[in-house]
Order: sequence, then structure tokens, then C-alpha cells
Amino acid sequence: MVENLISMLIFVGPSGVGKSTLANEFLRTFPSKFSFSISHTTRSLRGNEVDGKHYYFITKEQMKEKIENNEMLEFDEVHSNFYGTSKSEIERITKNGQISIMDVSIKGAINLKKSDFKSFSIFLLPPSFEELERRLRGRRTESDEKINERLENAKKEIEFSEKNPQHFDQILVNDDLKISYKKLKEILLEKFGKQFNFFEKN
Repeated sequence: MVENLISMLIFVGPSGVGKSTLANEFLRTFPSKFSFSISHTTRSLRGNEVDGKHYYFITKEQMKEKIENNEMLEFDEVHSNFYGTSKSEIERITKNGQISIMDVSIKGAINLKKSDFKSFSIFLLPPSFEELERRLRGRRTESDEKINERLENAKKEIEFSEKNPQHFDQILVNDDLKISYKKLKEILLEKFGKQFNFFEKN
């Protein structure tokens, strides 16, 4: 059955499961059809980050004002900093005739589903917990303590998805990028028909 057009393609899942890699595959292959939704954050810029490209960097006072004025579709506080998606960002992308791609927390995904913008959310699972740990340790960018923290969070997130599958439109095991990418294209084409006809050309 073909449903109404969607404005947001939401990727959810534990750290290291491949959310960004899969999202970037859609952005790279179809740059005129998809656009990455830039989040607002109250944390400071890091390294070579650019305001308006990596994040919209704002103060906590500005974020609180946006929340009070119902300008944020979803927001969450992580390590004393706020992150969130604004209505204006999704409107900007939609006006360009593109679909917003986003990588958010479980809480963020649930709140986005309540918005006026139609979305399709995918919870990505690792093929096994051991494989997830292998991927995280393979990055060699974080301390054991940080990796263990991510693994603990991953257990909770995976458990939540198993107990509450109704919060997600699709649960997909991401074992191989090419297979997951192909499968997701097929699912979107089947559910939303002509909105994703451009998949057939690639």
C-alpha cells in the first residue's frame, strides 16, 4: 500500500551500529533528494566545526527560548548540553523539495513521530553485541571507559527496541552496508511508491 509522502527519514540505534554510514550513503548517492538535518546545540565548537554546517551553535538561553516558543520538534540534554531539531530546519529542507535525513536518540525519534511532519524511522540493530563491541573498539578513538559506557547504553537501547517495536517503522539488522542500503531502498519504494521512484535509476 502506498502511503503519503514523508518529510523525514530518521535513523536510530546504538553507537557503532552504522547510522551515519547508512545515512551518508543516501546523501552521497542522491544529493538532490536528501539533505542532512542540522541540529541545534548549546555545546561549544570543536576543532574545525563550522556554525550552520555541523551544528547551529546557540546559547542555553536561546535554546530554552526556542523550547518555550515550541520551535523545537525534539530536544534532549546530553552531558549538560542540549541538542535538538528545529521546525525551521525541516521546513527549510522541505521547501527545497528534499527529504530530511537525521540521526537522533530514541527519545528524539519518538518526539519527531508526534510532529506534524510525516516521517519514517529505522532502528538499526547490530548483527550481534560482540560485533558492535568489535566495531567500537576498532575505531581506536576512545578510552576503554568511554567504550564501556557506549556498550552499556547500547544494551539499554537494543532492549528498548525489542520491548517497544511500535515506536519504529522498521527494525533492520545492519550486518552489511550494501545489503542494508538495498533493503531499505526496497522498503521505502514499496511503502511510498512514486516519492522514491528515483531509486530505480540507481
